[in-house]
This record gives sequence, structure tokens and C-alpha cells, in this order.
Amino acid sequence: MFSYKTLKKGLFLFHPETAHNLAETALRLLPKCRLLNNYLVNRNFIMDPKLNQEIYGIKFPNPVGLAAGFDKNATMIKSMMALGFGFTEIGTMTPRPQDGNPKPRMFRYPKLNSVQNAMGFNNKGSSQVLMNLKKVYPFSIPIGANIGKNKTTSEEFALQDYKILIRKFESFSDYLVINISSPNTPNLRDLQNEKFITELFSMAKELTSKPIFLKIAPDMETNAAVELCKTAVEAGASGIIATNTTIDYSLVPNAQDFGGLSGACLKEKSYEMFKAIAKELYGKTVLISVGGISDADEAYKRLKAGASLIQAYTGMIFEGPSMVKNINEGVLELMKKEGFNNISEVIGSDLK
Repeated sequence: MFSYKTLKKGLFLFHPETAHNLAETALRLLPKCRLLNNYLVNRNFIMDPKLNQEIYGIKFPNPVGLAAGFDKNATMIKSMMALGFGFTEIGTMTPRPQDGNPKPRMFRYPKLNSVQNAMGFNNKGSSQVLMNLKKVYPFSIPIGANIGKNKTTSEEFALQDYKILIRKFESFSDYLVINISSPNTPNLRDLQNEKFITELFSMAKELTSKPIFLKIAPDMETNAAVELCKTAVEAGASGIIATNTTIDYSLVPNAQDFGGLSGACLKEKSYEMFKAIAKELYGKTVLISVGGISDADEAYKRLKAGASLIQAYTGMIFEGPSMVKNINEGVLELMKKEGFNNISEVIGSDLK
């Protein structure tokens, strides 16, 4: 088999969005190649009871999940165990199909292991995604549904978009995520206010008993972000996912002046925001950390800071399909070194 280092050289000759589409095609076909799929599952999917957790009645075989944005239309779920993931998050889906923003809208910064995207919730719409989802749900690992409003939906009617999406996906996902923090839909981040959050989660809890999380941006003033998260939890949110991509373009020399940055450049900013939220909300709700995580040391750091689960996406572009395996094996080694018998003992240990 080719090493990923060799494959990456070929993939990086293509425009980032083209490379993504090639990867999607390969992952859609992978389950049909049973021998190869089984080989990759056996190689990459770490089965160790020390990593098992049950959260809100959902069983997570390991703490590393795929972040939203990669599998927008729920076409690659069957390949996620071959990549080692313990859970996956599809989307972001909108009620109606939309093409997203004009191209080019994705850019690589290989020297910084970072990516910039201005995709704009491009997806085939909730009805098509739901059809894809019904073919695989329930699945061997948990599936989260990340939902957002259409670009053309005004703030006045945004609540209705989320209502439509919750009703559609709550029966065919293990948890839901409210996305109002992407920088790529005009005025979406304006919904990160206490009034809208309170209305949204009050409505959501009437529509579903499934866990429903709020995903926040890393660019808010820290105290405001913490207060907003507290408001969400008080209004019924099951937890917080921190963070989405950043519009702090100073993190990357010669970055574009639009879209959101992810990957290694986001690592410290995301961690600092997560740490501030965890200081206030650890033990009161479930926290998921995402942003710049691509190795075991960073994953372990987030777990100790209070994350029950972590998510990754951009790191996989640079590290390849062994990334999640390496993270999980590394976490197990660090647990052994520090005398932890189960991942539940690691989570929040820096705060105890």
C-alpha cells in the first residue's frame, strides 16, 4: 500500500476542493471493497474498553470524532470506522439545497498544517441528506447532525429553519448540533446572542429528547462566550462544542480576507476559549473540544481540561488516515504513564 506521504503529494497537486471531492469518492466506494475496508477497520479502529464512554445513553467506543464540514451530505458514514473515528458528525445541512459561496473557496497552508475555507454550507438540502442518512442509521458508531439556516433565510425566520431541521433529523441521529458560528454565512454569527439562544433551545427541547449541542466561534470576547454558553445550558442545551473556525487572519501570513481558518494555526486560540468555558461549565454539562487537534498530546490536553470528547478534521488532511489511530494509541499510553485506568478519570483531571 502507498504511504500517505506519497498519496498526499499527489492530492496536493489538485485544488483543495477537488482533492476533497476525490477523497469523498474514495470513501463512498470503500465499503464496497469489503477486504480493504475490513483491513482498514482492523488497522485503524482501536477497540479498548479503557476508551469507552456512555454519554446521554450513547456509547462512544473512543473519544475522537469527525468534525462537521467533511461529510456534508452523509455519504461517507460507512467509512468512518476505517479511519478510526469513534463517532462522526455530518453536515452542516440546511433546509433547502444551496451551492455555497463562489469558488475558489478553500485554500491550503501546508507549512502551517492549516486550511482556510469559505464554503458557505454547501449541501444537497435536508431532504436528500435525510434519504442518505436513513440508509445507514442506526450505525455502529454514533452519528451527530450539524444543522444551520439557509443563506437566504433572514434572522427573523432563522428559528423556523432550525425547527424544520430538528424535526427532520432528530429520529435519525444520535445527537444534534446547532451551528450559528460559521463565518461563511452572512450575519449567521449575529445569532450568537442570548435572546436567540434562549428561544432556540427552549424550542429544541420541546421538539426532541435527543442531546442537542451549541457550537460556538473562537472569535468572541471570552467572557461573552462563557456567558452565552451558560445561557444555552440554562435554556436546555445538552453541551457545548468549542470551537468553530476563526476569522483571526493574523494567524496565517498572507491569508485570504474571507472564510474561516482551521488546523494547527487555530490550536492555541481554540484551546484558550475551551479552557475558559470548561472552567465555568465542567461538571455542569458535556463539553466537546475541536480546533487544531491532530496528535495524542493535544487530545490528552483537551481531555484533561474538561473535554469528554474531541473532534478533528483538518489534521487528517495533513496526517492521513492513521491520525485517529495514533491519537487513540497515544492517549492510552499517556493514561498508562499517569496511572489512569479509564478515560473517565482523565476527563477534567486538571480541574479536580
